[in-house]
Amino acid sequence: ESDHHWYKDRNLVERFFNRIKQFRRMVRRYEKLDRNFMSRLNLVCTIIWLA
Repeated sequence: ESDHHWYKDRNLVERFFNRIKQFRRMVRRYEKLDRNFMSRLNLVCTIIWLA
């Protein structure tokens, strides 16, 4: 019973990261500041959320 809950959550997280990988060029840039990287990541997450 509890394994089903863990697999369901794991599947959700894996699907999220696979969707982020579609924006590889935007997220994989090496930024000098963590703030810039997080800004790009937030932008990608917003695009995914709106889609």
